[in-house]
Amino acid sequence: MKAEERWQARFRASRMTLPSWARQAPNRSVYRSNATGTWEVYAWDRVTGATRQVTDRPKGTAYAAIDPTGQWIYWFADTDGDEFGGWMRQPFTGGPDEPVAPGLPPGQPGGIALSTTGVAAISLASGGSFRIHLVQNGGTDRLLYENTEAAWVAAMSLDGSLIAINHGEYGDFRHPALRVVRQSGETVGELHDGPSKGVIGLSFAPVAGDRRLLALHERRHRHEPLVWDPATGEQREIWLKDSGDLAAEWYDDGRGLLILRDDRARSYLHRYDLAGGGLTLIDTPHGVIDEAAPRPGGHVEYSWSSASRPPVIRSSTGQVVVNASGPAAPPSVPVEDVDVEGPGGRIHALVSKPEVGAAPFPAVFLLHGGPTAHDRDSFSPEVAAWVDAGFAVVRVNYRGSTGYGSAWRDALHGDVGHIELADVAAVRQWVVDRGIADPCRMVLAGSAWGGYLTLLGLGTQPDLWTAGIAAVPIACHQTSYEDEAESLRAYHRALLGGSPDEQPERYAASSPITYVDQVKSPLLILAGENDTRCPLRQIEKYVAMLAENGREHEVYTYDAIRGSLVVSERIAQIALQLEFARKHIITH
Repeated sequence: MKAEERWQARFRASRMTLPSWARQAPNRSVYRSNATGTWEVYAWDRVTGATRQVTDRPKGTAYAAIDPTGQWIYWFADTDGDEFGGWMRQPFTGGPDEPVAPGLPPGQPGGIALSTTGVAAISLASGGSFRIHLVQNGGTDRLLYENTEAAWVAAMSLDGSLIAINHGEYGDFRHPALRVVRQSGETVGELHDGPSKGVIGLSFAPVAGDRRLLALHERRHRHEPLVWDPATGEQREIWLKDSGDLAAEWYDDGRGLLILRDDRARSYLHRYDLAGGGLTLIDTPHGVIDEAAPRPGGHVEYSWSSASRPPVIRSSTGQVVVNASGPAAPPSVPVEDVDVEGPGGRIHALVSKPEVGAAPFPAVFLLHGGPTAHDRDSFSPEVAAWVDAGFAVVRVNYRGSTGYGSAWRDALHGDVGHIELADVAAVRQWVVDRGIADPCRMVLAGSAWGGYLTLLGLGTQPDLWTAGIAAVPIACHQTSYEDEAESLRAYHRALLGGSPDEQPERYAASSPITYVDQVKSPLLILAGENDTRCPLRQIEKYVAMLAENGREHEVYTYDAIRGSLVVSERIAQIALQLEFARKHIITH
């Protein structure tokens, strides 16, 4: 198989999310897959083995859920991939689609929580407001919560009597508080740990009448599980001596927790016994677990991959639970860990090297989005495509990344963008000094926040980069704030200390458009026409200034927010990026 065929085959190979199941009907599951070339929702009857495609939408479907009884499948229906719309549902066994709340205006989704009684809690944001509505089985709705600061529904008890809400009423969307209310809106309990310490609701105990809520706190400078009874106020913190950020899920009987530990770009599973406090490591292959959940009976199903091995749904019994249909993706190269001393502490980065050719390689620094995300030892068709093209791929978990504790994640305050790029520059120097990468053949690239850092890097570090590729970037924080979705405005306020009117100097200092006249390298920009996260107008302003300054650039637009739900669009975008890089970088 030729290199081009190989990288395209990785994108075309079917993938699927971890199937989620109904609490009271665990043989009924729902998942999303790109088997048709577009990410859509599927129903799976584990008794008969039958699967059924539930949605068929041109731009794909990003969010889906199944209710605890297994009667209904829910999904979010947006318009042309703009993440703005309303929730729909369909019977598990098939039938007509129906709007969950026909009386509600469209909005940006903030989550959905479902009960055994047919009551649903729906989060939608629009018009400068964040709202949570209670919706009865017949579609009638009632406003439960509204605020101008970001809020979303976190969970609902099985009987629907208690609703958990995460909110930023205290002024910090990045570190939310947690409130539990009754259907009347009466507050049952609240957890707020103060500045820079968020409390994130996960799920109520999966046992009828059990009020305990599983949450994550940051009292010891990382995410750790907490079991909380909002009625009595009783709290139980779950502490592990092992390093890494933690997440958790209930076991089906409510007597134990599945702990997912993310440490240095790899994942580990543990069972924690709530009765005795015992902790047991669950045997899993070396790599990354994107999702995991305990099944009735005690075994765990999880979605696993590594940089060299494509994703598969596994069980802790050692069996493969289910494979996506069609041929498997071709494997890729393993990733190498590097640790670099940076201006703010030790930086963890991942390097993928071509199997052919000799160092120093042309290199692409592929910067992750977020910034509250991090690169891991997981399978990436995008990374593999660059490696097949002869590039070393360097991914930097710069300050601002998750996975390395709260202090590392929150280090951006005061100098957003420039802090991340200082870490990127340190890793760049490290790979050059060790003969891994050629300093004259360097591409800076990324999507979303990574695209933003690419634009900012080309303007503030113009001598370090030979070319740049920025997908759906932020080019001007102020203009982006004016046009973006409500949740992104809340994030901007939390990250930059207020709105553009309140912090004009910070917005300007962190905006790539401020440094556009310093750009030297050729630049490719990819932008979504319907993007509500990184809106088109602010990119157009940046491109106009590039043209005024006579800078070499190319622009590609497409009619969606990200393009990532349609496989053919993703392939077209990667092909465009590789061709642009070849044009400006000699790879051999």
